[in-house]
Amino acid sequence: MALPDTAPLLVGLLLLFHAFGAWAIVEVNMEDKVEVMAGETAQITCMFTTDEGLGGTTIQWFYVLPNKERQRIYNKEPMHEAAEQNTLFTHRISLNVNGTAAVLAIRDVGVRDNLEFICVIKTLTPEEAEGRTQLQVFKSPTFPTIEAVETGISVNEEAPSKIGSCRVKNGYPKPHITWYRNNMPLRNTPREVVVTSSTTIESSGLFSVQSELTMKVKKEDKDAVFYCEVIYFVPGATKMTESQHINITVYYLPTEVTIWVESPKGKIKEGDTLELRCDNNGNYPSSITTIKHQNSEYSVENKTMVRTNVKRLDGGVYECTFEETDNFEVISRSTKVSVNYLESAVIMPKDSIAVMEGEELKASCNALSSLQTSTTWFKNEKLVSKGNTLSVKSATLETAGMYKCVVTVPEMEGMKTSSTLQVNVKGSPQILGPDVQEVETYETTVNLTCSATGFPAPTIMWTTSDGKNLNALQTETEDGAQSVVTFKITPNVKVFCNASNDFGSKVVEFNIKTILNTTLTTITSMPTISTTTRSTTTISSDTVVHTTPTTTTTTSTNTITYDTEVASSLPAFSFIQHINCQYYHTINKHYLYQ
Repeated sequence: MALPDTAPLLVGLLLLFHAFGAWAIVEVNMEDKVEVMAGETAQITCMFTTDEGLGGTTIQWFYVLPNKERQRIYNKEPMHEAAEQNTLFTHRISLNVNGTAAVLAIRDVGVRDNLEFICVIKTLTPEEAEGRTQLQVFKSPTFPTIEAVETGISVNEEAPSKIGSCRVKNGYPKPHITWYRNNMPLRNTPREVVVTSSTTIESSGLFSVQSELTMKVKKEDKDAVFYCEVIYFVPGATKMTESQHINITVYYLPTEVTIWVESPKGKIKEGDTLELRCDNNGNYPSSITTIKHQNSEYSVENKTMVRTNVKRLDGGVYECTFEETDNFEVISRSTKVSVNYLESAVIMPKDSIAVMEGEELKASCNALSSLQTSTTWFKNEKLVSKGNTLSVKSATLETAGMYKCVVTVPEMEGMKTSSTLQVNVKGSPQILGPDVQEVETYETTVNLTCSATGFPAPTIMWTTSDGKNLNALQTETEDGAQSVVTFKITPNVKVFCNASNDFGSKVVEFNIKTILNTTLTTITSMPTISTTTRSTTTISSDTVVHTTPTTTTTTSTNTITYDTEVASSLPAFSFIQHINCQYYHTINKHYLYQ
């Protein structure tokens, strides 16, 4: 290979230095170790000094093989530099020289790059110096997975039982697993606690660790919390990750049994759903729990008994029995249940009572109950009296009606019964409304309603002022009777409603008036008719006329004016004739009347 043009000069300088004994001074300074996470870029810095300057300096990088030999991976000479071919780092390294600092960058480092790297600095003289840095690559493991044993563990087991296993994968360096029980670390203890671990080196060079915990359980372990802790390393620090927490099922024999009413809370009443629960302070699987009603011998092999729509006879003593089937140990406990009741309300006198107007009304209401009761009386949903007795000193027709007695148990919501009493007051009828009732209508017929109170229920008859009897339908109401009649209106004829019973009668007069609507309209291009309307005018004693004039303005200046004062002195038909005469007198044209 031909030497570059500068080669003779460099050779000459080398001979000159050798001749005069002037050797260059070279120093290299490097960190003991460089730490980096897997997948990142590692930067190893080689700090050097030489009194020759940088012009003739050669920089070489090596890594140490397992057999302690060196493998060169990069060579930088004054006129040439390149990465060595066919090495682990050929395509992953680069060198950056900045002054007296040579930084070797290794991209995408992996755990197999945990090697010692050597930086060698050479000058034109035979002097050289080197430094070494250990590259340490870290990989965080996966989140630990923990599995608890699925079957229950008896406290009677003599040997330690498996609690669970914990596994962590793909970490570097090797992670460590520690077991905890209620936040306290567990260590190997003969015949009590045994922790076994196994390590797997994956094809990637990463470590996976599995740990298994076995121990002799006690009753208090039923509430214990177990988990594993993984300790692993990262650049410049140590980290810790906790697994999820697990619990185990511990079987142990009971020492006592309890039985109680789960629902309803508080006092029980007839009609409720009764739920009894039985439990013990053990949880041995080979056992039988029975709840039994001593009065009726009714029983269930279960920790829960449900009885719907309970009656007072369902009260009494209920016993819970626990039997362990391995050695037939039996434990029992009982409780007493009281079912409160409220019988139907009874009113005396029953169903109904009739009193004379002015007499005293008395009635009583009672309901048998296991608890203190409260009684109230209502009429038309309004409170009228409190207490068992309903008393009215002097009954009137307004006293009549349906009364409701309501008996409740104040200390138990929803415990209620009721009954009704029809009170009738004997006396002459009364008709609702004034003695003379005015009725106005636009129709030729009218429906008239007459409502009368009284006991016995009054008979309602309809008559007219011209001596006719009207047929009508009568219905009984709660406090009397009601009748509706359809009447064809006849001028100057009044209608009378007559209500009567054994104690008297009552008459009401209906005065009926018919209202008529009339409208005057002029057609387009006719003379304008202007009106001055003061009020509705009554044409006769039985007919009322409402006049509504409608006008249309035209180019004509002829105007007909009429006053309702004139209309008030004329019958309806004569009024119309009056208007027509005025109209024809003014113009000899047709008109429209509607």
